[in-house]
Amino acid sequence: MKNLGLIFILVLVLFTTGCGDYNKILKSTDYEFKYKKAIEYYEDGEYVRAGTLLQELVNIYRGTSRADKIYYYYAKSMIGQKDYLMAGHYFKTLIKEFPTSEYVEEAQFMVGYCAYLLSPKPRLDQSVTAEAIDAMQLYINLYPFSDRVDEANRLIDELQNKLVYKSYLNAKLYYDFENYKAAVVALSNSLKDYPDSRYREELMYMLLKSKYLLAVRSVADKQEERLSSALDEYFTFVDEFPESEHKKEVDKFYETTAEMLNYKEQSNTN
Repeated sequence: MKNLGLIFILVLVLFTTGCGDYNKILKSTDYEFKYKKAIEYYEDGEYVRAGTLLQELVNIYRGTSRADKIYYYYAKSMIGQKDYLMAGHYFKTLIKEFPTSEYVEEAQFMVGYCAYLLSPKPRLDQSVTAEAIDAMQLYINLYPFSDRVDEANRLIDELQNKLVYKSYLNAKLYYDFENYKAAVVALSNSLKDYPDSRYREELMYMLLKSKYLLAVRSVADKQEERLSSALDEYFTFVDEFPESEHKKEVDKFYETTAEMLNYKEQSNTN
């Protein structure tokens, strides 16, 4: 117990001393010393302290040869604090204000990476995801021989998959709510936007079923056209997925649709 008490007191003394030293640095007007300590804090993983000092130094060293390095470390300290929005902002500023800086290439990558880290779950708005893809693609275009190109491509694939899933969820929502007219539009758009979607078979099945149900429940003057569309969709589906687990069900759609179309043709003839 005595040893634990001594350890606690020692830690408390060290913490208090550290806080006292940091407060002295904050109040100091020796900006070279502040700069040195800011970098030390960053390298020691003390991102809040580093960021606080660097935020002041951004203005102090504006227009000097050291300004780009301070922007760089300030942006990196923001990443350490998980403030990816502010980090991305300062990386963009670095690129804009110091286009010849040695840090520009990494900053260009980090703009995309910060957007990647800000990308939300698929069910939410994916504007930031699209921004991240654009930023990563720009990096690849600007630095095609960089060691980071493989990572950038991997992140783009991950982000694209999120957009594909978002599109699938949006389309499926109309289907689940049995709004088949809207589902036909949304499902068709999802397949058009992402023809290689991993959800292609399910999307096409839902599209066929939506067209079928929309047709059989249609008013008379629209029914024939919608039945024909459902029939076309059936042939498209079975041609692409002849061994689908939905085969028995969609075959019944075909039988009913063909029978209804045949009846209508006979009625029109009579």
